[in-house]
Amino acid sequence: MSAAGGPTSKGRQRRTALLDAAERVLTGSGGSELTLRAVAEEAGVRLGHLQYYFPARSDLLSALLDRILASSLERVTALTALTAAHTHGTDREALLDAVLSDHDDPRLVMLFTEVWALAAHDEEAAAAVRAFYDQYVTHVAAFVREHAPGVSEAEAHHRAEVFVMLMEGSALFRSGITGRRTAGTDARLREAALTLLGGAVRP
Repeated sequence: MSAAGGPTSKGRQRRTALLDAAERVLTGSGGSELTLRAVAEEAGVRLGHLQYYFPARSDLLSALLDRILASSLERVTALTALTAAHTHGTDREALLDAVLSDHDDPRLVMLFTEVWALAAHDEEAAAAVRAFYDQYVTHVAAFVREHAPGVSEAEAHHRAEVFVMLMEGSALFRSGITGRRTAGTDARLREAALTLLGGAVRP
């Protein structure tokens, strides 16, 4: 700790390394194996060293979820902000391409699969995940309002919610965890997603 009570640069580095190890345990063995002892072993440190930074499993889990979700939200914010000032279809496609490209990252898909599993059994984790998706939807809704002039705020929010549902659910299939992607299903997925992001308003 520093004299002011905050973490030192070395302390931050050690904390980051421990969270890196926790993430490896989570993606490699699953949430049920995410114990302090397993993380300490993965990090190559004594259990007491880990507990200096994270006294209990709940502390470690909370910090890990905060990092995972904050990183993902930063990406969502950057993607929507990058294209929100324009109204061309290519901008909708750019956002969709970026989101779908995440499905090609097995580590990322597995990471979120485990996060969802944790949220199913841990209310604190569930609350963090719900807060993340609330913010995700808010950013996409703002994007929709820019790309579909005339939609109401409520309609933009509904479209954003369905878009996020579609993207998150399709990750399991497109990544190969529960199914396989095909040219036909990808074409229909893109069509539906692009319509949600900026299709014509129904009379």
